[in-house]
Amino acid sequence: MLGCAWGDVVKLRLCEDPAYQEPEVSIVYAQKDVRVTRIVDFVESVEQWIKCENGSTDIMVNASDIFYCESVKKTTFVHVSGNTYRTDHRLYDLAEKLQDCGFVRVSKSCILNINVLESIKPLFNSRMEAILTTGDKVYINRTYLKNVKQALKGYGA
Repeated sequence: MLGCAWGDVVKLRLCEDPAYQEPEVSIVYAQKDVRVTRIVDFVESVEQWIKCENGSTDIMVNASDIFYCESVKKTTFVHVSGNTYRTDHRLYDLAEKLQDCGFVRVSKSCILNINVLESIKPLFNSRMEAILTTGDKVYINRTYLKNVKQALKGYGA
């Protein structure tokens, strides 16, 4: 049996077909614009995984589930909803690997997933406070404000 649904803002068509073994995503557009690029980046991020550690257990974390990554005393931590994991990846490696998934550097020691950004609030000394959908707060250093603004502009904000 085939089941289909249509979305409102962006026309989204979902079809369940038992004949398919793997999901297939097709994007139809008249002209590639920022929205199309963002959709493509998001879909591609679904297959982006980061190896992390939870105590003595290795786990794979999906890039789209990551809220932010930070480096503290030469150790890199990955923050997901309600959990924090350690990873052997260096922050600059993660920044490069995740840039097409909506991540942007907000300070020397932190990269942020723009997709989970709820709001930005100005602070003193040209710094900003990013408030995430979880309520977590991440500080944006003034040196990186231009990068954040550019990333937000590229994501249609």
